[in-house]
Amino acid sequence: MAGLDTVYTAETPEGIALSLSPAGPVARVLALLIDTFAKLALWFACGLTGSLLGGLGTAFVFISFFAIEWIYPIAFELALGGATPGKRALGLQVVMDSGLPVTPAASITRNLLRAADFLPAAYALGAVAVLVRRDFKRLGDLAAGTIVVHAASVTLHTELPLASPVAPSRPLSLREQAAIVSWAGRASTLTPERLEELAQLARPVTQGRIGQPTALPAGAGGSTAALLGVAQWLIGRRDTEAP
Repeated sequence: MAGLDTVYTAETPEGIALSLSPAGPVARVLALLIDTFAKLALWFACGLTGSLLGGLGTAFVFISFFAIEWIYPIAFELALGGATPGKRALGLQVVMDSGLPVTPAASITRNLLRAADFLPAAYALGAVAVLVRRDFKRLGDLAAGTIVVHAASVTLHTELPLASPVAPSRPLSLREQAAIVSWAGRASTLTPERLEELAQLARPVTQGRIGQPTALPAGAGGSTAALLGVAQWLIGRRDTEAP
């Protein structure tokens, strides 16, 4: 069954293995059709606007047509998480071979090489490249080191362990809040020693606070219990609510 397995395994610079699902020809063609209709609508709007501009209309139309054809995919891939409107509608995303977000240089490279994929007509060369590869890469993807994948949602953590909610000792940035909740959600996958070690790094968040003591989970240290209480507070629980 190995030949039917289309899962692509990527390894990040941190050594984390990611399982990606490459997008096949059907999904990519449907996404291309949606983007084509979107660009046709933009071309029609620009042509209509150009007809109202008199002598400047021709220059406006040519510039806008160039921007729609070449800047449209790059702008959306870099601004909207690696997906044009067509790809987003089909749940697809462009990422680097490592699974990391697509870079500006890679996006520009893969889209400029659409001209080569189009040869000799109707994306024939690109279609052949997609069909003969298990990762469904076209020529632009091969040159840029990118891959189009199904952007499945990922659950990064499980249910948070029980603890009495306690407000942090100081205001927290959004990144700090996300880190604490993520840490608490991974509690079941970490040893109590490792959990306590990581909780020690966040002691400024729990030291000097005034609030009810948190319930100590089995095998957890004081810093772990205190930070679990902060995590419960961050997800909206308050002293009057039972966790």
